[in-house]
Amino acid sequence: MKPLVPVSPASRVTLGVSFFVVFFALWAAVTFSGAVSKTFLADPLTMMRSGWSLLTQGFLHDIGMTVWRVVGGFVIAAAIAVPLGVVMGAYKPVEAFFEPFVSFARYLPASAFIPLLILWAGIGEAQKLAVIFIGSFFQLVLMVAVSVGNTRRDLVEAAYTLGAGDGGIVKRVLLPSAAPEIAETLRMVLGWAWTYVIVAELIGASSGIGHMITDSQALLATDQIIFGILVIGLIGLVTDFAFKAANRKVFPWAQLR
Repeated sequence: MKPLVPVSPASRVTLGVSFFVVFFALWAAVTFSGAVSKTFLADPLTMMRSGWSLLTQGFLHDIGMTVWRVVGGFVIAAAIAVPLGVVMGAYKPVEAFFEPFVSFARYLPASAFIPLLILWAGIGEAQKLAVIFIGSFFQLVLMVAVSVGNTRRDLVEAAYTLGAGDGGIVKRVLLPSAAPEIAETLRMVLGWAWTYVIVAELIGASSGIGHMITDSQALLATDQIIFGILVIGLIGLVTDFAFKAANRKVFPWAQLR
């Protein structure tokens, strides 16, 4: 191995799968040997049986509700945050106006707003979408602004020399240069959105993966809790790979891996 030397696609897949094999082998060894009580950590086989039982009893609806909440809240946040971040990155007076508040707000935990959001919006879908929006919006704005602001100055100067106006600089230089990094920012923040939706579903929800986990906790059903966590991870992994594939196809010059 050498620093920053990429591995082949086949090696990457093999190494990635190997980690999961080792992980599940250790998990099985710890639980089947009795080193850890099944009350606190269910074994893989029990978890799979419970997971199948959940799927046949309507858990697919819970998964669908959670996915809908994540996608809905994230899309609303991105639709507002990306244009605002582009404007902030391109125009420094706008950045100076918004950045202090955005920098302040992004440190506020989204979960702390849940009591207020319940008062303002009740315990319905609006409250859960708002939690995801708050958790994603401010992070997206600042990261997009940084991506646009880091555009190489020589590209901007060259465009001015060739006669481009201010609007042309934004459309033809800043956006194409920052677009791959903005796409990667969206991919990363979408992962954070999953943590916010589970927090939102732990309080005042009647459906969703977080709701199932809360009910399972009351029953000490660690097998169901683990299955719910693994489902979230699996959906996130599939989404992450889909984002990477789309980014490679749309922005081939960025050499995204």
